[in-house]
Amino acid sequence: MEQICTFGACSTTIDDLQLFRGAADPYVASMLTNCPVVSVACGERVDDGSRERLFIVLSGQLEIGADARSGGEDGGTRILPGESAGEQAVIDDSAELATMTALEDSELLVIDSVTVWALMERSHALSLNLLRLLSFRIRAANALAQRRQKLGNFYRQLSLNDALTGLYNRAWLNDMLPKLAARAAQDGGSLSLVMVDLDHFKRFNDTHGHVAGDAALIAAASALRDGLRPSDFAVRYGGEEMMVILPGTSLDQAVMVAQRLCESLREAVVFADMCLPLPHVTGSFGVASLAPGAGERALM
Repeated sequence: MEQICTFGACSTTIDDLQLFRGAADPYVASMLTNCPVVSVACGERVDDGSRERLFIVLSGQLEIGADARSGGEDGGTRILPGESAGEQAVIDDSAELATMTALEDSELLVIDSVTVWALMERSHALSLNLLRLLSFRIRAANALAQRRQKLGNFYRQLSLNDALTGLYNRAWLNDMLPKLAARAAQDGGSLSLVMVDLDHFKRFNDTHGHVAGDAALIAAASALRDGLRPSDFAVRYGGEEMMVILPGTSLDQAVMVAQRLCESLREAVVFADMCLPLPHVTGSFGVASLAPGAGERALM
């Protein structure tokens, strides 16, 4: 930044500044006369954050909280001519933590914190304008935080789901299975697992191709998922290896579920629109159950 003049010597008037709207007071205007006006080149950082200062854009644009090269795509706030930045640092008497970068060659009016507080004490209208501005900034920051949280949850959900079948993946299983087992033990309930290994899947892939193999995996996953309760979970934890987790389900009940799923898998159709559908898919099923006080196992 380089000082080029003072506010009293530039062509911009106090009426052009949003923060001073309705604050038409000769004394207020006189307090701004000797405040410096600095120039900032495009892409240059506005301030090193070492002092609490209010910046008002006279010309050009600033971006807060983002790299100017991003074009605002990562959530930066643009400050246009007549608007201000750095109010929070002045109010908190702390250094401005957010990055402020010029999006184009800009001229800024710089007001130190002592002058800002003196202006607020002098002008009720200015204080109201600042309060409204801070309220807007807080709402905007909260909205941005909520959007980022939703986006983070979305990507986290993607990371826990198998991209091909939509079932939960091994990362989800490693995280959730111990928790489900601990909850069952704490509540005195049962927890059952149904393991599924698709039969001769490598041969299926070699014979019909990987596109057909992917379609077979999707069909098998759908058959398992569609046969479960909302409280149950279906997981793909290996290439052709899947699992069904059944909370609150005893060994005998889990065996019946496995039999039903086995039949559904056998009836699943791969590429139903073909004149000659591909062979049905079968799987080997194993059932294990964790009952209160003891573990039970059964194989099919």
